[in-house]
Amino acid sequence: MLPPMAIALANKERSYLAFLSTFVTFFTLGGGTWLMTRHAGIQLRTRDGFVIIVLFWFLFSIISAMPLWMDDVQELSLADALFEGVSGITTTGATVIGDVSALPKSYLYYRAQLNFIGGLGVIVLAVAVLPFLGIGGMKLYQSEMPGPFKEERLTPRLADTSRTLWLTYLLLGLTCTLAYWLAGMSFFDALCHGLSTVSLGGFSTRSESIGFYDSHAVELVAGLFSLLSAFNFTLWYVAIARRTLKPFRRNLELKFFLAAAAIITLITAWQVWHAGMYNIPDSLVHAFFLASSMMTDNGLSTGDYAQWPAHTIFLLLLASFFGGCVGSTCGGIKALRFLIMFKQCRQELHQLGHPRALLPVRIGKSVVNERVLRSVWSFFFLYVLFTAFFIWALNLMGYDLFTSFATVAACINNMGLGFGETASTFGTLTEGAKYLMCMAMILGRLEIYPILILCSRFFWRA
Repeated sequence: MLPPMAIALANKERSYLAFLSTFVTFFTLGGGTWLMTRHAGIQLRTRDGFVIIVLFWFLFSIISAMPLWMDDVQELSLADALFEGVSGITTTGATVIGDVSALPKSYLYYRAQLNFIGGLGVIVLAVAVLPFLGIGGMKLYQSEMPGPFKEERLTPRLADTSRTLWLTYLLLGLTCTLAYWLAGMSFFDALCHGLSTVSLGGFSTRSESIGFYDSHAVELVAGLFSLLSAFNFTLWYVAIARRTLKPFRRNLELKFFLAAAAIITLITAWQVWHAGMYNIPDSLVHAFFLASSMMTDNGLSTGDYAQWPAHTIFLLLLASFFGGCVGSTCGGIKALRFLIMFKQCRQELHQLGHPRALLPVRIGKSVVNERVLRSVWSFFFLYVLFTAFFIWALNLMGYDLFTSFATVAACINNMGLGFGETASTFGTLTEGAKYLMCMAMILGRLEIYPILILCSRFFWRA
C-alpha cells in the first residue's frame, strides 16, 4: 500500500486515504496476530501447506480489493472491487473499469503492482512450494531438467530459492520497462506496462491497452517480453548464473512452446491479412503481438482486436488454454502437460501397431512414469470439467455461448481478454457472474488441486 500512497500524495490525489486506511487496518490485524502467536512452537505438516496456500490467496484477494472499495471517488461495489483485486493478484488482467485512462496515477500504478507481486507469488508457488507438497508442475519439469538441478530446488532453502527467483524476475521487469521506454512510452507508462508484461498480468494504463500507442515498436516489445516471461524461470536463473544459453537450447518444453507460438502467430497473421484488415507487414506485427499476448495469457491487446474475425479470436481463445512453460507467470494448462499428452497419444498409436512392444513415454532421455501420466490426464480432465461448468453457469445467467466461453477462457486461464459482451469491460457482468469469475480466476491460478483437496473429507481425517 505504501508505494501507491506515495504516488497519490505526490500527485495530490485523495486516493491516499484509501491506501492508508487499508494499510493501517491490515497492518494492525497482521501485527496483532503475529504478536499473539510468535512464541507458538507449532511444527507445520505437509498438508498444512495446502491450507496456507488457499488462505493466502483468498486473504490477498480481499486486501487487494480494499483500497478500490473504500475509495468514495471511484464508487466501486464490493463485487467490482473484489473482481479487480482478484484479477490483479492472479495476473488475469480483466477489468470492470470502463475508462481506465481516467483513473488517478496511484491506481494505475497499484493495478500494475498487483500484477507484479501476484506474478512473483505464482513463480514461487510453482517452482518452490507446490513441488514440496508433491503436486506442482515442477514435478513434471524435474524429470526433464538436466544436470544437478534434476532433483532439487534452485537453492537448498526455500527462502534462498524465493530470493533468487525475485532477483531474476526483477531483472526481467527492469529490462522490459527500459525497452518500453526506448520504444516511445513515457517512463510512468513504461514502468506500469513493464510490471504488467513480465507478470503476464495485462493491466494497462490506457483503456485501449497497447493499441493506444499505435506503434509497431511497442507491440514488438510487448509480444517479445510476453514470450520471454512465459519461459520457466529456473531456466532464466541457470542461464544467467552460468552465463550460457544451453538451458534454453536443451529444454524440450521450451522448444515445443515456441513451435506452437510460431504456428499460432503465422495462422493468425494469414487470417487477418486474408480478411483484408492489414497489409502483410502490419499483419505479421499485430498477429505476433496479440497471439503472443493471448497464448501466454498476458492479456494486453490492440485497440481493434474485437473487430478481428470471430474465427481468429476463437483460435486465440483456444490458444490461451495452452499457456506457456511450467514455472512461469502464465496461466492455462501449460506446455509441458500438452507435450506429455501429445507423446502419450503418439505412443498409443504405435502400441496399436505393435501390441507386444514396450514403448515408454519419454521427455528427452527421461521416461515419464505412470504417476506423472495419471496426474497430467486427471488435471486436464478437471480443467476441462470446471471450464465447461463455468461456461454453462454463465449461459444459464443469460449470456450468449460465445460471450460465456470467452469470459470463462479469460478468467480460468488468467488471460483477461473477453469477447462479445465482455470485449471492452467485464463490468457488464452481473454481481453473481463477477463472484463466479473470481472463483474461476483463483481456481485457474492455484491449478485446482489445492482447493479441491480442502473440500475432501479424506484430507480432514485425523
